[in-house]
Amino acid sequence: MLTFTTKSEQETINLGEKIGRLLKKGDILAMQGTLAAGKTTITKGIAKGLEITDTITSPTFCLISEYYGRLPLYHMDVYRLDGREDFINLGTDDMLYGDGVSIIEWSEKIMDELPSSTIIIKLTPQDDGSRLIEIENWKNGEIK
Repeated sequence: MLTFTTKSEQETINLGEKIGRLLKKGDILAMQGTLAAGKTTITKGIAKGLEITDTITSPTFCLISEYYGRLPLYHMDVYRLDGREDFINLGTDDMLYGDGVSIIEWSEKIMDELPSSTIIIKLTPQDDGSRLIEIENWKNGEIK
């Protein structure tokens, strides 16, 4: 497991950018954390690392947003879904197993539907305003 602490929104974006530069076709990132933990914030940095210039926003109400850069980014938010069947019915297979990178916020709800190679990113706000970021299943090289 890799562990990072970011002390500001910009540091979280910067870490995301480093991650985004290392991502490859087919990578799936399962974002986990409470409301306002920083899931969309780190996704903004990941998009930057994927050379995406569009403004990244939370897809809470549209469920899936697509962006294009070095690789396509499929940004999903499953918070409003009732569970795995709703996720399956969205038709996400083409995204999960396609030519891009998939990021799934609130992934705790559908982990059984994701492959074992999924990169899990847990974000935990700390009392001092920083964020603890833990990355499991990372195999894409050193994040520096």
